[in-house]
Amino acid sequence: MDFKGSDTLPGPRTEDQLPHTAQAAVKIVIVGGFGVGKTTMVGSVSEIRPLTTEETMTQAGIGVDDDYGSDSKTATTVAMDFGRISITEKLVLYLFGTPGQERFWFLWNGLFEGALGAVVLVDTRRLEVSFDVMGRLEEGGVPFVVAVNSFPDAPRYPVEELRIALDLGPDVPIIECDVRRRASSKDVLLTLMRFLHSLAMSGALT
Repeated sequence: MDFKGSDTLPGPRTEDQLPHTAQAAVKIVIVGGFGVGKTTMVGSVSEIRPLTTEETMTQAGIGVDDDYGSDSKTATTVAMDFGRISITEKLVLYLFGTPGQERFWFLWNGLFEGALGAVVLVDTRRLEVSFDVMGRLEEGGVPFVVAVNSFPDAPRYPVEELRIALDLGPDVPIIECDVRRRASSKDVLLTLMRFLHSLAMSGALT
């Protein structure tokens, strides 16, 4: 999803220093297939200037990379996106967006290391690209929520139909969002934090 037209924070973004009130910093990964909006989400919600590692898509990627939407998308993340958001005065989230192109998935293991949880961004026009993503998280024991990014031309389905299509259990939260909007992206992160809290209270999160 193009970052143009996305929300931006008013005024200059803060320096990359933890607020003096912060007592805990948590690593969260944002994952999904190519072009689902990971870079846009990090950019819209981060309170510091986000770090991106986007490179221009070239002819060399033809036949290798996912070219869905390549008529409007000219760059792709090759390492990671990085941002930060304070959920409360005491809790800060460090956000790591993963590369979507399959040839860069070898980087995921390092990005998953130490992550408390994950957001899986989904495009309903290409649900199948989410299966491997969720499988990798399950193998790594990383809890996740699913965020359905609302593209203008994407079909919309009831949550329970999506749950069946994605083969998800009843406990995994599914939330619709528009990652261009800071409030919507923050709602996704709050949903993840509530989910992680419920897992911790039940003893399922160690």
